[in-house]
Amino acid sequence: MTVSHEILQILENTAVATISTVLRQKGFNRVALHGPRAVTEGQKRIAGPAFTMRFVPAREDMTTALAVNGPTSPRAVLEKIPAGAVVVVDAMGLRSAGVFGDIISARMQMRGVAGLVTDGAIRDLVGMKKLEWPIWADGTTAPPSPSEFFCADTEVAVACGGVTIFPGDIVVADDDGAIVVPAAMAEAVATEAYEKDRFEEWVYDQVKGGALLDGLYPPNDATKERYAKEKQ
Repeated sequence: MTVSHEILQILENTAVATISTVLRQKGFNRVALHGPRAVTEGQKRIAGPAFTMRFVPAREDMTTALAVNGPTSPRAVLEKIPAGAVVVVDAMGLRSAGVFGDIISARMQMRGVAGLVTDGAIRDLVGMKKLEWPIWADGTTAPPSPSEFFCADTEVAVACGGVTIFPGDIVVADDDGAIVVPAAMAEAVATEAYEKDRFEEWVYDQVKGGALLDGLYPPNDATKERYAKEKQ
């Protein structure tokens, strides 16, 4: 299912914490990824369809040349990733090698890929930070990917950070972490989450101004009416 650019823009402008609350209210509790976190604090929030990559542990008969230049290698695959996609790498939570370094990431950035989310580690941290390309990973390390990993599949269902992610699911990530929104629910979640985000910003300003929480959060009818008037 294709999610419109307008819906993706709404999700990109909505806090992941708010999206998480809306998904929970809809009965989805296993959608927040455990492990991936923003490599650089304050990096741009992203929202885009998942392009999935499934890494498996390297084995002796998987030659270095195949891992580096084979048909499922990152070098080959990255040229097929659509602009605006979020690359989701299932690294099984292993941090003994970096899934990508700065050069592979620079190429993805130049192709318009929105960002990277992985439950593994990255390498070349200094170069990665210079890119200012949004990355969520579970740490950093020095060894290169072929020393530990082999990319077995792309565009298949993966388990990243303990969450099932299908190709085309919408991944949203910010300083609070990364979350997956099933594509079929993206429009409904975006609409509710965006409005909830705006309301909570208003409530935050009220509290900072000295307001009490009783009747404000959660709102009673009087608060809802006042918010509606001020929003207009």
